[in-house]
Amino acid sequence: MSVRVRFAPSPTGFLHIGSLRTALFTYLIAKSGGGKCILRIEDTDQEREVEGAVESLIEILRWVGIVFDEGPHVGGNYGPYTQTERVDIYDKYARILLEKDGAYRCFCTPERLKEMREEQRINKLPTRYDRRCRNLTDAEISERLESGEAFVIRQKMPLDGDVVVYDGIQGEIRFDASHLDDHVLVKSNGIPTYQFANVVDDHLMEITHVTRADEWIPSFPKNVLLYRAFGWDMPEFVHYPVILNKGGGKLSKRHGDVMVEEFRDKGYLPDALVNFCVLLGWHPKDDNEILSFHELERNFDMKSIGASAAIFDTDKLDYFNGYYIRHMLPNDLLSVCLPYLINADLIKAVNDDGFEIVKSGKVVGRNYLEGVVALEQERIKKISDVVGAVDFFFVDELEYAPELLIWKKMTAGEARTNLDNLLKILDAVPVDSWNAAVLEEVIGNHIKSAGLNVGSVLWPFRVSLTGRKASPGAFEVASVLGKEETLRRMGKAIKQV
Repeated sequence: MSVRVRFAPSPTGFLHIGSLRTALFTYLIAKSGGGKCILRIEDTDQEREVEGAVESLIEILRWVGIVFDEGPHVGGNYGPYTQTERVDIYDKYARILLEKDGAYRCFCTPERLKEMREEQRINKLPTRYDRRCRNLTDAEISERLESGEAFVIRQKMPLDGDVVVYDGIQGEIRFDASHLDDHVLVKSNGIPTYQFANVVDDHLMEITHVTRADEWIPSFPKNVLLYRAFGWDMPEFVHYPVILNKGGGKLSKRHGDVMVEEFRDKGYLPDALVNFCVLLGWHPKDDNEILSFHELERNFDMKSIGASAAIFDTDKLDYFNGYYIRHMLPNDLLSVCLPYLINADLIKAVNDDGFEIVKSGKVVGRNYLEGVVALEQERIKKISDVVGAVDFFFVDELEYAPELLIWKKMTAGEARTNLDNLLKILDAVPVDSWNAAVLEEVIGNHIKSAGLNVGSVLWPFRVSLTGRKASPGAFEVASVLGKEETLRRMGKAIKQV
């Protein structure tokens, strides 16, 4: 049978970075093995469901490049793919399990269960169901059903011995059966719990590999025993290693961003997120860590997933993001930067190729903006960084302390004189020759012929154009600004200093 895997999230909000890693591993197991990846929505926990979460989930997964072969949005031969649409199916298999003596009806009230747990807590006992209803007779069950008593269905777990399971990463794992709880499979309202529904669904959808985070290992024996109770063949289980923060703790919102949407909004590229996340527990055989999505689809090997915890290092994510930013084509880079520049109210779109600079009202084309963002392409780590990096291009008046124009031990008069002389030289450069290479040659010749220190000319020149201590090179900035704006800014600086 060909590989069939599923990603089965609950629609309870945004996509956690750990869930993205699970989705990626699962998807790549399918694609590298020529199989299919299915999206299944596990929405039985109705109280936690967030409106619009399914659509948001599909959109963010599509953004990173994951396209499902089957699912609620694409259909398929194994639907429905949303659990609340499969309640009749679960009811059928719950009755089958009761008939096979793999489960039983529990009529204990919430109040009785609360008292039981409190007594167990006081006596320092494990808080699990005491199995009061496990051995009710058929007559007792019929009487309670006829009187309309509410019930849940619990899994009938073995009382002794070991439950031996096998994980594709960790190998054989043993569980003491006496420690297992007769947990709820179907709630009193007829809605199945995750533990029951996902086993039924995985069997009926012919899932060959159940892939999930290792936080689900405690429930592993429950799943295995359900398969055995039904007499079904089991899929292979693969539990991915936990992801920890740099301090060794679990990822949480208290310690920083953990939602994929937040990373996207901050300006992380999908290629970088994919490349970074796939290395959280998996390592390529050839040690090459820069891998495109297509390369991953071809080369991913489930056997190379490690058992050790993976460390979520944002510095490494920034490295990957910077790498992919540096390798973008100018037009592509501008396209991803535009929303940030527009949202920061630096520019607004006039038409497909025209943008108005908000402060000046001047209209510029894409070529101009490509030149602006290209200056910071080597430096920014996130696309959102572009706003703070290039905003000086979109102001009418630069704001900076006049003394910033003075380089090292220069006097204000020397700085003014050097700027004034340079302005006169640049004024003679033809507009059609105005580019970084020409400016570098002209200014270099001026510095050499006048016997000046390079910094005494280039420092005030660059500051007059950017208003900053650190910025792209003066020649490149002047080239993008153009002759008219360059000379205007230099004139303002001369008056200030």
